[in-house]
This record gives sequence, structure tokens and C-alpha cells, in this order.
Amino acid sequence: MARENEFEPDLGRIGARQPKPPRSFKRAVTKATARAGGFAKPGGGKRSSFTGARIGRGSGAGRVLASRGPQAGLRSRRVIVKAHLVQLKGSTGAVMAHLRYLQRDGVTRQGEPGELYDAEQDRANGKEFLERSDGDRHQFRFVFSPDDGAEYDDLKDLTRRFMERVESDLGTKLDWVAVDHYNTGHPHSHIIVRGKDDTGKDLIIAREYISHGMRERAQEIVTLDLGPRDAVQIDRSLKSEMEQERFTSLDRRLRQEVGEDGILRSGTDPGDGLRQTLRAGRLQKLQRLGLADEIAPGQWRLADDMEPVLRRMGERGDILKALHYEIQRQGIPRGAADYAIYDATDPNAKPIIGKLLVRGLSDELKDRHYLIVDGVDGRSHYVDIGRGNGTAPIPDGSIIAITPKRLEARAVDHTVAEIASAHGGRYSADIHMQHDKTVRREFAETHVRRLEAMRKLSQLAEREPDGTWIIAPDHVARAVSFERQQARNYPVRVETLSVLPIDRQIGTEGATWLDRELMARQPTPIRDAGFGREAREALVRRQQWLVEQDLARQDQDQIVYRANMLSVLRRRELARAAGQLSAELGLAYREAKSGDRIEGVYARKLDLASGSFAVIEKSRQFTLVPWRPVLERSMGKTVAGIARGDAISWTIGRQRGPSI
Repeated sequence: MARENEFEPDLGRIGARQPKPPRSFKRAVTKATARAGGFAKPGGGKRSSFTGARIGRGSGAGRVLASRGPQAGLRSRRVIVKAHLVQLKGSTGAVMAHLRYLQRDGVTRQGEPGELYDAEQDRANGKEFLERSDGDRHQFRFVFSPDDGAEYDDLKDLTRRFMERVESDLGTKLDWVAVDHYNTGHPHSHIIVRGKDDTGKDLIIAREYISHGMRERAQEIVTLDLGPRDAVQIDRSLKSEMEQERFTSLDRRLRQEVGEDGILRSGTDPGDGLRQTLRAGRLQKLQRLGLADEIAPGQWRLADDMEPVLRRMGERGDILKALHYEIQRQGIPRGAADYAIYDATDPNAKPIIGKLLVRGLSDELKDRHYLIVDGVDGRSHYVDIGRGNGTAPIPDGSIIAITPKRLEARAVDHTVAEIASAHGGRYSADIHMQHDKTVRREFAETHVRRLEAMRKLSQLAEREPDGTWIIAPDHVARAVSFERQQARNYPVRVETLSVLPIDRQIGTEGATWLDRELMARQPTPIRDAGFGREAREALVRRQQWLVEQDLARQDQDQIVYRANMLSVLRRRELARAAGQLSAELGLAYREAKSGDRIEGVYARKLDLASGSFAVIEKSRQFTLVPWRPVLERSMGKTVAGIARGDAISWTIGRQRGPSI
């Protein structure tokens, strides 16, 4: 029990003042924000100038470097530094895939694989870098591309000096590796920087330094190496920019000269007569493009969306150049009117069927790829397929089909929402089977995999420890949102119809794409132009071959095909391929029939005219069954399933598990 004369002494020096009470967290945040620019007043008034651009290391250097005058920038050697922040979420899988891609074949001057290096070694150990990166929250990826990169015999020394300047500006040592690429018009370096500083804390780089400081530092080094640009070089560069349909340095200067009233006045440029002429010429060009308007003599108003519109126009110009180059390289007669850029976001976008000419890289930093397809509609199409890991490698010359990503909820999403609404907002495979007694576990597990994908990639689904899923009332709307997120990275679906070039399909003993087109009730519309004409001629020659093989007959003015023609061709090809494999493997071949249980080790993928098949090996025999992409994850593992016609319901592993 407390007594009245109890007290607690406050120790300290005689005469010391009473310490101030600790400041609340809210008050500390309020004062820090005020120092950074303050809050906007609730009732109006001055708006906050705080943008977050100066948070992180290098903000001071970035601010100083960004304030350099335009004349210094004109004389500097031009260097492009592109940056991309990658969230790793504790996994190094994305880092491994990116390193493997950077070190692919054909990126050096000799056409050899790229070599990984770091600050000390010309051959860095990628495995050790991955181990150090394990558990990192994020990673920085930079593309360092000097316009005059071809002047350097080797970019390693230049890249190292550049990274030393960056470390000095950021006040920390950096853990980085790089690969040099010489497979484009401008030699460039890919630099990967761990998201940790030299104390092990998360590395935060100021946005102002990334957007301005790194480029200025790079230009400093290259300008010191090669000397500043002279007046002739500068004038030639600016003249070339005047008529370009892309965002240029002239546009950047025009935007900087706009007054507070939003008006650009002709008397603001302090340059000489040539600069005034270039400025006036650029404004006239922007006016023709609908991006500038002369509201009074010498007074201009620039469109608010001038920069994004010009950047999109520049991207379109680059795409058309890539199309033209590839068509000319392959000697295909095409006019500019036959070029098309496929827009998967267009609601009226139709599927494309045609021959794959080439697969290329549109953005090395973000690993975005494109395909150029010679379509049966007689046109050559540029197709953005998004992230490279979404489409497996396809041989050039293959016949492919491209369809836009469907931005709608799937049937499984509606089923999950329906079952969850009847069971208190919960879903699981067991609940599904109780709700519908006719459903098999394999089918219910497909719904669980869909929920797992939504949880991992978008946090749009929640799973409890016991495996039960909490389904929100707006689950279908969330599924649509998930599809939209996916479409940004994977805008189209690419299906390989045949890996055989069309000329090899004419006399092949197998169920080819030509055969499926001949037998189709609604064949693909084929235009008598370009690749369409080539496809039409191949169809006629394939008909003649089928007649010679007694698989079709001429009936007056039409061709009549055997009802089981495709299955006969398929079985003939499988028998021939199985005979070759049997001699190679020393195993007997067992044909898979509908209803058979297939079990064994998935050994390899076999591409035939009739499609792709998986080789399933057992101790004394093997089987050929239709291949599916998801099987690739189980290479060398045991799989089992039931054959159902031309398809198989698979189960991975010997134990009960998810089917595919």
C-alpha cells in the first residue's frame, strides 16, 4: 500500500532545468514536412511544394547538376542513362533471369556471349552476386549509353569511372555488376546495383539525382575523354532535331522558357540568330502537329500533353523503322501501306495469323519484346508482346496466332464468387466439392491456382493458414482488375500453330497447319497478297499431295477429304518419330489411347508437324503425349494422368497433388 510520504527522486545537476517532455511522433512528422515544403491549407492557400524528389542519397548533387545552364549542356557529349527500380520481394529469381538474358549470345563485337564484370574484376562471379542479393528489397538497373560509345575500344573502364563518380555523389560504396553490349548502333552498358548501401541498409537514391545527376556525371566523363562538341557539331545536331517527330532538346528548352502565365514569348531566347531560326522552325513544326498555337504575333501556347504525345510519336517512328529494316533485310516486297502496328488495347483488335519473321527487344531495361509477323492478311505487323518470360522461344518461320489479352473475369472467378457467397465468404477445394458433388478435386484445384496467382502478384486474394480463402464481395471486379494488371506486362497471347515453315508443310507426313485449314468449317480469311498469297499457293499444293496419298479425292470441281484424315496423318508421324526414338533410347514405344493411365518421367519436348509432344519414359517403355507449356516446370520429374482423346488430365508427382 502506498504511503503519503513516498516520493521518487529526479537525479541531475543542481540548478538544472526541467527537461522538455518528449515530442510526439505526429508533431515530429508535421515539423519535418513543414521544413520540406509544408502542407496545403485545408481551406485553400499555398499548395505544398513537397514532391519527394529530394528524398534519398544524392539529392544535393542532383540539384546542383540539374541547375547547369543550357550552353554547358549543348557543348557536352550526349549520354543517355535510363533507370529502372525493380522490387524483388525477397526473391532472386528475377535477378537470375535478367543476368542470364544480359549474358546471352551475340552481344559482343565478335557475336559472343556477354561477360559480367564489376568494379575490380573483368569476369565477375554472377552466382556470388545472386547470393549477396538474396533478401534484398529492391534493385536498381541502369543502361549507360554514350552517343560516342563507338569511340571507345572497351566500355569497362568508362563504366567503372562513371560508377566511382556515382558512389562519390551518393556517399556510399555500391555493390554492382555490369555487361557491355555492342549489338546495336550505340554500344552501351547494363549496370545492376544492389539495393543496399555499404552499411547494409536499404539504398534510397534521390529521384532528382537519377533523373538529372547521373546523366550530367556521365556527360562530364565522356566530354573530358573526347573533348566538348564544337559549334558545327552542335548546329548540325540541332538542325536535325527541328523537323523530328519526337521529343527533342529543342522542345525541352521551349518548355523551360514558358512564362508563369503559360505563354512562350519570342524574345526570351538569348541565343544567336541560328538559335532563333531553329526555335522558330521548331514552333512551326509543333503547330503543324497540333501541339503549339500562336495566339498573338510572337506569343505561343504549347499543348499540355506536348511531351507525352511527341514521345509516343517517336516510339511509333522507331517501330516503323524496325519494321522497314526487317522487311528489307529479308528481301520481302512490301510498301509502307502494308506496315501495321498491332494495338492489343483496341476493343476491335482481331487475331493475327502469319509467319514469324523475327523476335526483338524494344526495351532492354524492362525486358519488353516484340514480334514482327508477316500475316495472311498481306500485311507485316509489329506486335508488342510485353515481358519476355511470357512467351517461350519460337523458331523464326513458324506459323503463329496472336490474340489480345481478354480484360474480363474468367469462368473460374464467377464460380469462386458464387460458392463463396453461399458459404460465408469462404472458398476451398473441399468447400467446392461439397457445394457441387459432381466436381472432381482436379477441377476444384484449378480455382485454387487462380486465387494463388491473384494473391502472389496483386494481393487481390487472401488465404488463411488452413488453406481456406477469404473471398471479398467484389471478387469478380477484383479479377477484372487483375487481368488489367496482367495485360500491361503480357498484352497478347501467342500460340504456335506450327514450328515448320510453310514450304516444309507441303510434303510432310503429319497433321500440319495447312491440313487443319483445309478441313476447317470456317477457315482463316487469306488475302491474295504478301504472305497470304504464299499461304494460298501452299494450300493448293498440299491438296495435290493429299490426293496422291489417297487421303483426299477429286470430286468434279471440289476436293473431298477422308473423315479421319488428320488422325491418320498424326498417327503416321508419331509412328515414324517413335521408331527413331526407340532406336535412340533403347525403349519400346507404347501408343497412348483414350482412357489409358499415363505415368512416367517427363524427359523432353518433341516438336513435330502435328504439334508438340512430351516424351514420357518408364523403365522399359516410353509414350508420346500432347505437350502443354505447364509441363516444362516438371522436366525430369514424375508425372501421371489419364488420356482423354487428344488431351490429358495430368497430376504432377506420385502423391496426390494439383493436376494440370
